[in-house]
Amino acid sequence: MVDDPARPSDLAAAREHFRNLRRGRPRRVEPVGPGEESVWDYPRPPRLSRATRSVRVELAGRVVARSDRALRVAETASPPVYYVPRDDVDESVLVANEAESFCEWKGLARYHDLRVGERVAERAAWSYPTPDPEYAALRDHLAFYPGRVDACYLGDERVRPQPGPFYGGWVTDEIKGPFKGEPGTEGW
Repeated sequence: MVDDPARPSDLAAAREHFRNLRRGRPRRVEPVGPGEESVWDYPRPPRLSRATRSVRVELAGRVVARSDRALRVAETASPPVYYVPRDDVDESVLVANEAESFCEWKGLARYHDLRVGERVAERAAWSYPTPDPEYAALRDHLAFYPGRVDACYLGDERVRPQPGPFYGGWVTDEIKGPFKGEPGTEGW
């Protein structure tokens, strides 16, 4: 975490540290068949592309985000993460949260709670208000943790959350692992 993102030397030092970390690989990677993808074939730095399926996020019986214009980020060891344009998110449910984290590729992330009536999903979404220039397309987009809302869908498929409490990947039938997130996978 970076205390003051306005200090470029701190950002540069943090990026340099994370980009030079030695990363491991699991002993066994799931085999892939036709139409399947292995997270171990995803690149580092992450690949940003347009999602090929619609995205829907639900909380407390309400659709809080729906988009045919989402962006997909695929990074080694993690299922893809989907970023929805803010125009396709029900802004009335967003509540700013003071939590922040740092991605060595995308920059400083800010978190958002979701409130629907009395129901609050803490830190269920995040965004990069001033992303690294290579990921500028993520500005004005939100990503959602599948495990912190009631349901996320890609097309008609209900996604499963990436293991662990930190990462927000969307696991679908064609995505093969193992996935970073479980205890013991921190070095992947």
